Amino acid sequence: MADNSKKSGTHSGASKIWGGRFAGGPADIMQKINASIGFDRRLYAQDIAASKAHAAMLAKTGIISDDDGKAIEKGLGAIADEIENGEFDFKQELEDIHMNIESRLGELIGDAAGRLHTARSRNDQVATDFRLWVREALVDLDAALKGLQAALIDRAQEHAGTAMPGFTHLQSAQPVTLGHHLLAYVEMLGRDRGRAADCLIRLNESPLGAAALAGTSFPIDRAMTASALGFNRPMANSLDAVSDRDFALEFLSLAAILGVHLSRLAEEIVLWCSSPFAYAQMPDGFSTGSSIMPQKRNPDAAELVRAKAGGLIGALSALMVVMKGLPLAYGKDMQEDKVPVFESADTLALCIAAMTGMVAEASFDADRMKADAGKGYATATDLADWLVREKDLPFREAHHVTGALVKLAEEKTVSLEQLSLEDMQSVSPEITESVFGVLSVEDALKSRDSFGGTAPGRVLEAVAEARKRFLD
Repeated sequence: MADNSKKSGTHSGASKIWGGRFAGGPADIMQKINASIGFDRRLYAQDIAASKAHAAMLAKTGIISDDDGKAIEKGLGAIADEIENGEFDFKQELEDIHMNIESRLGELIGDAAGRLHTARSRNDQVATDFRLWVREALVDLDAALKGLQAALIDRAQEHAGTAMPGFTHLQSAQPVTLGHHLLAYVEMLGRDRGRAADCLIRLNESPLGAAALAGTSFPIDRAMTASALGFNRPMANSLDAVSDRDFALEFLSLAAILGVHLSRLAEEIVLWCSSPFAYAQMPDGFSTGSSIMPQKRNPDAAELVRAKAGGLIGALSALMVVMKGLPLAYGKDMQEDKVPVFESADTLALCIAAMTGMVAEASFDADRMKADAGKGYATATDLADWLVREKDLPFREAHHVTGALVKLAEEKTVSLEQLSLEDMQSVSPEITESVFGVLSVEDALKSRDSFGGTAPGRVLEAVAEARKRFLD
């Protein structure tokens, strides 16, 4: 008979985790697919914190003795030290971080360790640990975004009056200032921080004590553990507590939206650094060269930020697909919730740090941007507005007159302000000499003085307001 052990996987001894229900252990391949310790070891600090809170509650309610509670707390502290010092032996056969810690606790304190799992399940345990981890990730994310906003606001103040083209359809539209342009991303990131804050509010409820799915018959105090772990309250429904991962989906959703915002800014940096634009240059620390073309200076950091948005979007889609068909309550499918969240948090931290450095250290060619700001008849709207304001033309008629003047300027290969008064009056006799006071880039910028507009004075006001709203 053929030896099929390599195909099906050899079997180890009876499981230490599942107890007496199984006489034999899992096949090797089952052990590999089932284990999550390779990634969920990142939850060790949260698992230890939640276990300490649970043990303290069990002791206070008399479910376990005070001596056992103290022994558990001391042992968990020793395990935390081992992990942080790189001395802990993570074992794949113990599947996950929870059983690795519990097993080591038994080695350190003996039978008392077996009382820790009273009135809880790995289902509510992992849900609690994961919420704690995502909560910390959201706090870190907010701090990183605040730093990026600060860099953008500083550069916006520096360039409050620096003219550049404003684009629609990537065609020159109207002059704006670089400061105004950068502040647009400050607003986007502000909304991203708002989404993070909203996510933090909704996730900050404790699943601990929900046990496997139905609660427990022990007289536990869920409010005590919730308070000890910094949660606002215990979750109200035990089924919901162990089975939903909407907090992870919400984190991935805001990560995907944030990734899109970072990608858009990265794309503009790539464009601005290209030869046809030549508006900006990245410092050496955020650029690379070519293996064959000595002249090349590539904005690779921006390109990589742009690319990583795809992974952030994919992570959201992946977990949504995992969750979409799961009946209540827990399914092992949910083990796949952590990798996309962990990877997305790591990606965001890297991308935000890179973008903060690029924004802070980029150099801009103000003369080049100003020259381009007037190209493409970018002050045509100002001419139309002048006709409405000074000559009382309906805007649609003013729009038509201005279009004819742009066509005339194109035929003469001159800018609007280079047309003579006679040229203009050949199209619209009511035009007077004062029209030339609105056709320059500087005049166009100053005139956009409405709230939220690009006038340099308004930009400086917006900078000051942004500091109060986002940085104070």
